[in-house]
Amino acid sequence: MFLTIALLITGLILLVYGSDRLVYGAAVFARSLKIPPYIVGLTIMGIGTSLPELMVSITAAQDGLPNIAVGNAIGSNITNLLLITGAASLIRPITVKSDILRRELPLMLLITAFVGYILADSYLSRLDGIVLLLTALFFIALMIKMTTVSQDDGLDSYMQERDAELPVEGNKGIALLWVVLGLIILPISTRMVIDNAAVVARIYGISELIIGLTILAVGTSLPELATSIAAAIKGENDMAMGNIIGSNVFNITLVLGIPSILSPSVISPQAFSRDFWVMMAASVLFTIFCLGRKHRLNRLNGILLLGCFIAYFVVLFVSNYYGTD
Repeated sequence: MFLTIALLITGLILLVYGSDRLVYGAAVFARSLKIPPYIVGLTIMGIGTSLPELMVSITAAQDGLPNIAVGNAIGSNITNLLLITGAASLIRPITVKSDILRRELPLMLLITAFVGYILADSYLSRLDGIVLLLTALFFIALMIKMTTVSQDDGLDSYMQERDAELPVEGNKGIALLWVVLGLIILPISTRMVIDNAAVVARIYGISELIIGLTILAVGTSLPELATSIAAAIKGENDMAMGNIIGSNVFNITLVLGIPSILSPSVISPQAFSRDFWVMMAASVLFTIFCLGRKHRLNRLNGILLLGCFIAYFVVLFVSNYYGTD
């Protein structure tokens, strides 16, 4: 059992590292091709933070484990909104200054509500997946349009912080080597994660949905955690919040959508009746804090978010123990 847990943790670490190297190499290569920084940030860097979740969910769905895939996507969003945002605002109160982010927040809420409609019948069809994929593309196109308009009006604070974090131009050959290394590590590490997560679920009698919502969701959210904590420490408030918003949109569109296209599946009713509503409530709470009178998340807000996260985990494991999941 110890070996299984060790392999699961090792797989998660390698998955995060492989994703980071792949995204870094792709970003450097794109910058070398003179692609505008804001395009690189919105596409490669934006989608890249959800790459671990995407790999896990695709592999799980293809292995006939759709509840792990769905749990990972929903759980990652809950982790982002409650654990990561709570931890970041405890380190330093966060003020959202960016007009772009303030416009993204209502859009995130609308997309989240729409995903609830898709989850309500406990079946993710190929058509559902296509619609979610198109939603992700619409979001990217809209963000590019908003960013272009913002550039004409003067550089937005979020754009300044994000562009400052982009990799600089570098050697194309080395960048491609990082991409290749990432492509080699990702499938190996994902296989380690899925196989050992399934073993842990079987040994401890934990449902696949809860494994996805907890262990895998937290593990695959490590890039968002590291990025948001680092941004909070440096006082890059909009960067910290922008990572959360972008990751959440891609998690419930790409991470749910692509596996559905590849492997349409029946999913647990609990994914909608319990977990979706927790994600929706967390999204609303997050939006209220960010768009409130002071556009500010203080330490008290952070404590509340972390408390909600802990309470949710307790509910999950109690429901699993009493066989309601």
